[in-house]
Amino acid sequence: MKIILAPDSFKGSLTQMQVIEGLEKAAKRHFPGCETLRFPIADGGEGTVEALLTAAGGEARYGKVKDSLGRDVTAKYGILRGDTAVVEMAAADGLTLFQEEERNLEEASSFGTGQLIKEVLEAGYRKLILAIGGSATNDGGMGAMTALGMEFLDGEGQVILPAGKNLERIAKIRTEGLHPALSEADLTIMCDVDNPLLGPGGATSVYGPQKGGTPEILKRLEAGMKNYADVLLETTGKAFHDMPGAGAAGGIAVPFLAFTGAKMRSGISVVLETMGFEESLADADLVVTGEGRLDHQSLCGKVLCGIGNLCKRHEVPVVALVGGIGDGGEAIYDLGVESVMVLVDQVMELSEAMEEAERLLESAVDRMFRLIRLGRALASKRQKP
Repeated sequence: MKIILAPDSFKGSLTQMQVIEGLEKAAKRHFPGCETLRFPIADGGEGTVEALLTAAGGEARYGKVKDSLGRDVTAKYGILRGDTAVVEMAAADGLTLFQEEERNLEEASSFGTGQLIKEVLEAGYRKLILAIGGSATNDGGMGAMTALGMEFLDGEGQVILPAGKNLERIAKIRTEGLHPALSEADLTIMCDVDNPLLGPGGATSVYGPQKGGTPEILKRLEAGMKNYADVLLETTGKAFHDMPGAGAAGGIAVPFLAFTGAKMRSGISVVLETMGFEESLADADLVVTGEGRLDHQSLCGKVLCGIGNLCKRHEVPVVALVGGIGDGGEAIYDLGVESVMVLVDQVMELSEAMEEAERLLESAVDRMFRLIRLGRALASKRQKP
């Protein structure tokens, strides 16, 4: 029996490898001699570099950059197959680098992400994957492009410092100093949401509150983002106001799409492709995946959706392990996932569940593999004459 173990992390409680090790231990106990393959999964947020390096092999490197509020930070990135650099925005400008009271959406800049991209370009790499999940910024990519040589000017022709609060001051964009290697780069931006840049479902309105934005701040930043989109339209002839996915990570993808040959792709699709996940399905009997919470967002290009759809095409059954189930989660059954096992085994607060995550994992995976073993036994019994 060949079982593929491909969970995401249960954020704040269990890493991908902790989940995999718990699954593997139970699988070998219930199915002695089974073969297991490990695929730690991430969909473009925190942990993407580590997941790709673990599953696909490669070399970890570190860059000295500025975080989104200008503090020095060491950010990890990866080199895969010797020719592809993977840059993780969360490592340089991530929300988890700050305590809740430290978050400052008006001042936050994506400059550090641009510094990492510049470093890999100057090291000679031209194939780049940019994972943009988990950002602390809402600057439309001003910071990243400033680090790469672009200049944003106000109405008097003065250069503007890159920060969300200055989006409303942009009157002109100067591209003459943009790093020349960008024109040679094959840049893929991993995105797992379809939010537009503006409006009630856009970057500022949806993600701004969790990044420290008050209603007053969000109103100003939304107006600034509209001004920015208008200037981009005037400069390039390209409209990003309502573009699906443009609102991800505070709009960082927008200037790359406007001024380079970058393309956006589903984060989970890029991860699975880079890992060679589909090739492993050829003779697989079962795939076990998982994530912290299953709800309607899981259906929009997240881990369970990506794995379920791919396995469905190859007729490989999938079961999922989750921390909890929210509204709309049952729709996952139409996307290739056959069954879902929830970790919690009694009524408890979220904080308690996170504290007891290792015990809950051990109990849940045991229950799950017991049911799988029962199903195989019933199927075998029906096949007997």
